[in-house]
Amino acid sequence: TLKAELKITDGNIASHISALEKLEYINVKKQFIGKKPNTTYTITAKGRKAFTLHIHALEKLIKYLSSLRSRTMARRLPPLNALKAFETAARHLSFTKAAEEMFVTQAAISHQIKALEDHLGLKLFMRKNRSLLLTEEGQSYFLDIKEIFLQLHEATEKLLARGAKGSLTVSLQPSFAIQWLVPRLNQFSEQHPDIDVRIKAVDQDEGSLTDDVDVAIYYGRGNWRNLHADKLHTEYLLPVCSPLLLNGSKPLKEPTDLRFHNLLHDGSRRAWKAWFTTQGFKNFNVNQGPIFSHSSMVLQAAIHGQGVALAHNVLARPDISSGRLIVPFNHVLISKDSYY
Repeated sequence: TLKAELKITDGNIASHISALEKLEYINVKKQFIGKKPNTTYTITAKGRKAFTLHIHALEKLIKYLSSLRSRTMARRLPPLNALKAFETAARHLSFTKAAEEMFVTQAAISHQIKALEDHLGLKLFMRKNRSLLLTEEGQSYFLDIKEIFLQLHEATEKLLARGAKGSLTVSLQPSFAIQWLVPRLNQFSEQHPDIDVRIKAVDQDEGSLTDDVDVAIYYGRGNWRNLHADKLHTEYLLPVCSPLLLNGSKPLKEPTDLRFHNLLHDGSRRAWKAWFTTQGFKNFNVNQGPIFSHSSMVLQAAIHGQGVALAHNVLARPDISSGRLIVPFNHVLISKDSYY
């Protein structure tokens, strides 16, 4: 164990053990177990006292070295006031304008700059024809310092803004955020100007109602464990398409014309299968057409005339109202799921 921990040889170990024995810090007892030699070491009362004193001395040494390192690190960083004076003077290239901005005298700015130059051991400014210029080192230092002070300013403004206003974080699916919630934010902000709304668009996950989320909008049947859920509206699915499909080579006039057009699927093909079944339409190939992961993608594909989508009534309403989408026939599918 000693060899492994102290990384020393057998000879060194023997000399250390001998020294400790002479100091009466340990007792060494050698005996044979059968033919095998065995040595045991026990610490004496004097040894225990020496051990305790040794540990205390080590702790004091470690504490001293730590404080020395902290003081050394502190000495490396220039005073903040001197840095601010330098940044302001470098930005204006004028001690006078820097003094006006910081509400101090020109002499105070000169003193801060001199202290900073002494601290760094570098000249940061030079005068030429009564003009104040940055040295090469000063220019390089200013470019870095400027960004740091800008970040400090932005962080402070952000903090003060958060303190002055309340916030409400809403977690919901991206498509519902784009099609339903975002268009309504202006009205909410007008009614509640003291609240900042933060939108957290995520694919639905019952774990999304985390500590940083105040309210979530889920799609389902409202029976989530340990959650209070309010139904937003009754959900139904209806066929939608671009007006272009009404006048194409195979115009979409009635449901039977769907056999000539792509079916656009939202997540899976189940909705279109259920729609055809409830409407009593048979012999339609539902296993064709692209499948999209988000409802907003399905609506965009329909707007661009890529096929017919079976859309959520609430999500499609803005595009229907604007004329980008039309409802070719009034055959709807009442959904068992809704937004809560």
